[in-house]
Amino acid sequence: MTSRKAPTLRYERAVWRRGAGLLAALDEVGRGALAGPVSVGAVLLAPDTRPAPVGVADSKLLTPAARQRLVPRIRRWALDCAVGHASAAEIDAVGIIAALRLAAERAVSQLSAAPEWVLLDGNHDYLSVVDQPALFPLAVVAPGHWRCHVPVRTLVKGDMTCSSVAAASVLAKTERDGMLIELAREHPHYGFAENKAYASPQHLAALARHGPSPVHRCSWKLPGLLDELAAHQLGCELPLSATMSDDDRMSAAGIAR
Repeated sequence: MTSRKAPTLRYERAVWRRGAGLLAALDEVGRGALAGPVSVGAVLLAPDTRPAPVGVADSKLLTPAARQRLVPRIRRWALDCAVGHASAAEIDAVGIIAALRLAAERAVSQLSAAPEWVLLDGNHDYLSVVDQPALFPLAVVAPGHWRCHVPVRTLVKGDMTCSSVAAASVLAKTERDGMLIELAREHPHYGFAENKAYASPQHLAALARHGPSPVHRCSWKLPGLLDELAAHQLGCELPLSATMSDDDRMSAAGIAR
C-alpha cells in the first residue's frame, strides 16, 4: 500500500514568485449535510511563509484527535486564520452557493489583514460573482464585511495538494464538528455528534420518524418533511422546491463535503 503524498506550498510559492502578496486559502465543510451550517475555513499566509506543520492534510483523511492537535499548530504557523458559517436558515433562504459565499466572506472579514489573492478549493469560484442579485440575493453591507475584489484561483483537490487549503479544511472541519456536537445535545434524535448531520442511516431514520428540527435545511427533500405547514410548525422555512438550484439538489442527495 503506497502512502499518500503530503500537501505542500509548491503551488502557492509558484504564484508568490510571480509577485502575488498575502494569500487567503479557503476550504468549506458541510455543503452536503442535511442540517446545521456550512462552514468555510480561511488561512492567511505571506510569501515568506515556512512549510506547514507536520501532519497537515485534507481534514477528511485525519482522525478527530489528529485534527484537534493540529489546530493550535496551524494558528501559530499562519499570519491569521478564521472560520465563517452560514446557518441552515440562510441556506434555505438563498441556496447553498450564496450561503457558501456568505460563510467565506464572514471568515475573511475576521482576518487581521485583507488578502491580495484567494486560493479556493474546488472548481467553482463562488466568491468573484458580484453583480448577479438573482444568484446572490443576500446583500450584506455591515461595516468591515469583506467582499471579494481580488484574484481568485480555484484548484480541484486543493485540500489534498496545497497545505494552505488543507490547513483551512482542518480548521473548518474541527469548528463545525464542535458545533454539531453542541446541536446534538439540543436535538438528540438525529445523532449529530456521530454523523455531523450527513445522511447516515440513523439520521435518515430519525428524520422519517420525527421530522426535521429547526436546524435542518428544510428547502431540501428531507424524509419526514411532509408539507409546508408541518415545516413551519417546527420553525423551518420551506421555499418552493422549484427554487432549488442544481447544486442544492446534488447536496441534498448526499454529496458530502
